[in-house]
Amino acid sequence: MKRIYILSLSFIILFHVHAQWQSALVNISEQGDLTYNKDSKGFIIPDFSNAGYKNGQDIPDRTRSISPLEDSTADNTAHIEAIIDQVSEYSLDDNGFRGVVYLSAGNDQPLNLMIHPASVTPNSALLIWDKPIDDADIKGYEIYKNNEFLGFSYKTNFTVNDLIPDKIYTFYIKSKHKTGEVSQPSVSVAAKTKSEGKIINVLDYGAIGDGVTLNTEKIQKAIDNCPEGSSVYIPEGVFLSGALFLKSNMTLYIEKNGVLKGSIFANDYKPIVYNRFEGWETKTYASLINAGKMDKNGECTVSNVIIRGEGKIIGGGMALSGDMIASKGMRGRGRLICLMNCSNVFIQGLTIEDSPCWTIHYIYSKNIILEGLTINSIVRNGDGIDPDSSTDSYILNCIFNTNDDCIAIKSGKNPEGYYIGRPSENIHIFNCLFIKGHGISIGSEMSGGIKNIEIRDCVAKNLMHGLQIKATKERGGVVENIRVKDCILPCIRVFTSVNYNNDGISAPETPLFKNFEFSDINIENKQEKPVIIIEGFSDKKHYTKNLLFENIVLPENSVIQLSHVNGALFKNVKCISGNKPEYIEKNTFNIKTNL
Repeated sequence: MKRIYILSLSFIILFHVHAQWQSALVNISEQGDLTYNKDSKGFIIPDFSNAGYKNGQDIPDRTRSISPLEDSTADNTAHIEAIIDQVSEYSLDDNGFRGVVYLSAGNDQPLNLMIHPASVTPNSALLIWDKPIDDADIKGYEIYKNNEFLGFSYKTNFTVNDLIPDKIYTFYIKSKHKTGEVSQPSVSVAAKTKSEGKIINVLDYGAIGDGVTLNTEKIQKAIDNCPEGSSVYIPEGVFLSGALFLKSNMTLYIEKNGVLKGSIFANDYKPIVYNRFEGWETKTYASLINAGKMDKNGECTVSNVIIRGEGKIIGGGMALSGDMIASKGMRGRGRLICLMNCSNVFIQGLTIEDSPCWTIHYIYSKNIILEGLTINSIVRNGDGIDPDSSTDSYILNCIFNTNDDCIAIKSGKNPEGYYIGRPSENIHIFNCLFIKGHGISIGSEMSGGIKNIEIRDCVAKNLMHGLQIKATKERGGVVENIRVKDCILPCIRVFTSVNYNNDGISAPETPLFKNFEFSDINIENKQEKPVIIIEGFSDKKHYTKNLLFENIVLPENSVIQLSHVNGALFKNVKCISGNKPEYIEKNTFNIKTNL
């Protein structure tokens, strides 16, 4: 068996090219980072110099062909190795992600298996993969560790626990059919777990978990004295604190029945920091947990941070929000967790609630992984998670119960965001449950651009706006390449006239929405209004364009409303009974329905 090793720090990826690869070349995944073109018998490689990391489809205008295979049934070892050499020249970022060759012996194998380096701890690692090309008959996935069966997952991710520090483990995945048959294994990946660092217990620094004593200085001292690769430990108890500032190469671990509780007084969240809120760069109070310093022109300065455990992070909630507003206005509030110019951050397992406004906000950051979080918010502007001009993020297995957007992907506002021009891109939202909130949202502050967003296997039943893509004509910027698949949603809406947060002058051009795919979606909507609303802007050059709706199940007597749209295909879009929905169109072109 041939193995290809790609090394980066303590993170190691192994790619197995199976013995039958000669005959399997025609089945190379079209969703991999390197795609076999059946027509030209060549490979397509994304131009990673500009695209950044992605774990999904190639972007056509950022691809190039290299020398073709002469015979896909012949021994092409030298040819494959040459391809690998060329791919390895395209380094994606500073953390070791690179273009890779994905060879598949069949359409039922799991694709693109990876372990994100941010998720590797001394005792655990998070596996993430994509569904097979043909997943219609797949029940779930078998997980193998060091060639032995480890467990089973219905999801396309799996947290491996009980690992030994400073040891290399290899993993691969097999798809399991409903009939009980299993696929050939996926590519294999391996990770070396981190070394076990010191445990810095905040009790040893004089912190008192009585819910009354303010422990800000004591906990901060524990953080400042935490050696590289070590953990600050919050044990059982309620530890009251003001603003805390994390640093690189550390873990903040909150034990079960442990609570990091935010003060309700604004004065405990100083110094005032440079920040971004509702699209504007401004000065705000610090958050309860802070990492990094915001710089729109700078690189990431804080990296390799883990915040995890089975405990809780609870903010000052409405009382703190009111105190901050009284002092510095609505846009002067801090968040509960705020990451600025950070990379490789892993937040896992915690219950996070009662923020003074947005709960988790990351700005100008990359490689942020949020897994297994329960987020509760009742405050005004109480968003759950807000990626903001950030790239390469995974949001997995999270539960949302919020008083505003559960997730809102942003990139700045109007001329400021447009000229800063830092998009949010390559964001993956998988297996999340949305109990209550306004929406799973893209925008409305999207002036720096938003692209390559994948939402999959999510359930949302009681969201005011469902899945929504939103902006105003003043924003500028482009939202493109949005893929939503295998979800239960209350509705799908693309808005171009949001009636809030619209102060300030206009960007130099109208926004553009394009290239959206919605497939295998069950819309459960009991409201008496259109279940799908798609708007574009009135300028024909800025009509919303290139839409695909495929395999959509709607409530009976559903209405689909389209305005200022150029190019939409509705394929197998039916009501529960099999009847066709009603289409209402205004100022549309190239709309194909009832296919």
